[in-house]
Amino acid sequence: MKKESRYIFALVSVLLLLFILNLLIGSVHIPISDALCVLLGQPVEHYSWTFIIWQSRLPQAVTALLCGGALAACGLMLQTAFKNPLAGPSILGIDAGASLGVALVMLWMGGSLSVGTYGMSGYLSVLIGAFVGAMAVMGLLLFLSTLIRSNVMLLIAGIMLGYITSSAIALLNFFATAEGVQSYLVWGMGTFGGVSSATLPLFAIVVIVGLIGALLLVKPLNALLLGEYYAENLGVNTRRVRNLLLLVTGVLTAVTTAFCGPIAFIGLAVPHIARMWLGTVNHRMLLPFTILCGSAVALLCNLFCALPGRSGIIPLNAITPLIGAPVIIYVIVRQRTGRSLH
Repeated sequence: MKKESRYIFALVSVLLLLFILNLLIGSVHIPISDALCVLLGQPVEHYSWTFIIWQSRLPQAVTALLCGGALAACGLMLQTAFKNPLAGPSILGIDAGASLGVALVMLWMGGSLSVGTYGMSGYLSVLIGAFVGAMAVMGLLLFLSTLIRSNVMLLIAGIMLGYITSSAIALLNFFATAEGVQSYLVWGMGTFGGVSSATLPLFAIVVIVGLIGALLLVKPLNALLLGEYYAENLGVNTRRVRNLLLLVTGVLTAVTTAFCGPIAFIGLAVPHIARMWLGTVNHRMLLPFTILCGSAVALLCNLFCALPGRSGIIPLNAITPLIGAPVIIYVIVRQRTGRSLH
């Protein structure tokens, strides 16, 4: 068995273990024997335990699985395309656009969204606001990509868009009510529990389609490792690949941010973990491995969030930096000493 195959088998085993642990462990204590009975379809003493596992923990675990893989894939593609080890889904301002959409709904419109004679409030309005905001920034980036040929300049343009949206959010926070600011702050902490069993199929379909789109870009991504001019000599239309990459990463970032909030560090750090573990830059193996690694990290973070049990659930963005920040510091040190991960 090849080294890469062994690593993938080990990672899949870890992933399966983490997924089961996410079903067994949560803020409500359920004896492991009873939790296993629920999973096997057997009756248990409390019906509420069945509801908690099937309607809360299972959708949350599946959401973490898909969201982690999507953000990790976005991070790897952006780092390859922009040749920047610190590029990630947040660097282009797409999740900042989603945050602005949510801020407009929560802080300016009072938590409701009206379109013509139709009105929406609560979670649905927040979801629509986040998705529209993210897709608006992505559309603007696609437009700028037709005017800007340099990847570095496009990256800087994305960072500037992020600053603009952050400034708009700060102004909305200044003029908003205390309740609105608190609601927005809670959303910004991130959670995998925002996807219900009813909305999970839609979330899963969009993410899976996006991940398939990412896997179809493996060959041009490998060509981009040689540089744009070499890639063009190999017959790769680098501008079209960049636009497709922006589209795939934009949709994946938009849907994950809309449903789960702005999740930090997974998209930035996981591709580096995958490279160090696998020891290759060939995207044919690296991209699927990164997706699996992102899913595992997300499930691990979700498990840590539930460890306090009855004391409450820790916000997701309080856990992800504890895993992601040391990885990024290590990457910076390696870059400083001249030992590139690429």
